Amino acid sequence: MQFDLTTIICIFTALVSIAGFNNQKLVDDLIFYPPAINRKQQYRFITHGFIHADVLHLAFNMLALYSFGAILENIFTLSCIFGSRGKLFYLLLYITALVVASIPDYFRYKHSYHFRSLGASGAVSAVVFATIVFYPQNPIGLIFIPNVDIPGFIFGILYLAISVYLDKRGGGTINHSAHFWGAAYGIVFTIVFCQLFSPGFSVYDNFVNQLHSMKEVLPLECDFEK
Repeated sequence: MQFDLTTIICIFTALVSIAGFNNQKLVDDLIFYPPAINRKQQYRFITHGFIHADVLHLAFNMLALYSFGAILENIFTLSCIFGSRGKLFYLLLYITALVVASIPDYFRYKHSYHFRSLGASGAVSAVVFATIVFYPQNPIGLIFIPNVDIPGFIFGILYLAISVYLDKRGGGTINHSAHFWGAAYGIVFTIVFCQLFSPGFSVYDNFVNQLHSMKEVLPLECDFEK
């Protein structure tokens, strides 16, 4: 039985997070804590993404990752996108997003002994918004409003607005700032890597065509395959 990367990441994150629910030392060793990073524990830029505050926090992130990650992983492996390098680039996006999404808070709280954060939100946001770059009209269901779907790009705007609001409000260990920066990084990563490694695919043209499709999700096209 062969698992895709998204499933492997979800399972590994769930196992570590569940172990952390009853092991405070494990959480303390992995959590994002700027003063510890100042003491050369840079691994925390990554490890904080594999622990979560509670079951609901874990379930929300892993549901989003599994839903969007499976789509994005398949897109990345298309011959017109990254082909055989797709899974490597997908994993690179996820890991580097954990780091990049946390950098602003590192400098913001570099000398704060009270700030701690955890969760895969930065990387999950990067995956969600990278998917939206390819399929902006892809309908996204709202968990708390059954039978209501909205286009991906509308969801993205609302998601970022809520993340900014919650970050300004503060409180808790869930890093809402990482949502915003992870989303921005997911967009930039996708555009830059497609420009470098997928010269036959236009991110801009695809995005515009998808938006003009009147809620219909179009198949991806590449110039050299037409």
